[in-house]
Amino acid sequence: MKQPGKSLPPLDYLLAFESAARSQSFAGAARELNISESAISRKIRLLEQYYEIPLFLRTHRSVSLTPQGHAMFGKISPALDALRTASREMLSEHQKNTVTLAATNSVAALWLMPRLRRFNQSNKHLKIMLVASDNDQECLAENIDLAILRGDGNWPGFRARLLFGETVFPVCSPGYLEKNPKASDLAGLPECDLIGVSNAHVEWMNWPTWFAHKDVAISQTDQAVLFNTYPLAIQAAVDGLGMALGWGHLVDHLLEAGKLVRPVGRNDVRTNHGYFLLCSKKSPSFPERDIVQEWLLQESAKRQRYHTRAVITAAEQKPGR
Repeated sequence: MKQPGKSLPPLDYLLAFESAARSQSFAGAARELNISESAISRKIRLLEQYYEIPLFLRTHRSVSLTPQGHAMFGKISPALDALRTASREMLSEHQKNTVTLAATNSVAALWLMPRLRRFNQSNKHLKIMLVASDNDQECLAENIDLAILRGDGNWPGFRARLLFGETVFPVCSPGYLEKNPKASDLAGLPECDLIGVSNAHVEWMNWPTWFAHKDVAISQTDQAVLFNTYPLAIQAAVDGLGMALGWGHLVDHLLEAGKLVRPVGRNDVRTNHGYFLLCSKKSPSFPERDIVQEWLLQESAKRQRYHTRAVITAAEQKPGR
């Protein structure tokens, strides 16, 4: 006979017994627990051996609880329900600690990723689920707690806080500049290997638009490499494939690390758009989201300030001008 204070039987024995007792069927318990009927029978047999009492009467076609089995079921079923409730509450609490943050591919890869490790080290109780997409509707879906998108600050139904403006300038690797000295002259840029980005956002600045606003005459722009996402274009520039358009703040860490340089110095184009932190006005506040939001605003406050001359409007920014 087992003595008081001894260890409990394995939990899976108790779960198998409870399920079979509730359904009065080993087959029903097998379906509920997604294991074989023979596994259910074996676990219950081991539980009977553990307590040295019969829990089920077995016939050729059915099973039924013994008086000891009825007593056992009445005692363990509430306890297992309490464990399930505690587990659900723990899972629910954990899910509240997760903040879903959506951002464009460029912001996710180039602005957020370099900062996430430091945030995670200081906020081990909180997790960020990062959704990277250049689809605005996906970034503004109901399941998104916070989003970072490019625009003019006007998103109906959302509170918008500016994280950083949009200043665009050519960038390349130091090695590429050394091999192509004409890249340091505005007039020579069109003759360089230009790295382009092709995506659905036609209003985003490209090489023809940038040259037009700098009054650089071009007969054609032969883009050496074309990518469908901006982070790939920047990585190509780091790897020395050619010249890319760099967005201030997105490429600052690469400039500081010496992986990229600005070959034409402070020649840039500033637009009246920027990258905004968005939060639905209908979404109730919760502490974890507030922590992430405050962190993003603090990171914004530490950013480099680019000059504000040569601001252009969205209409002026259309490609081909």
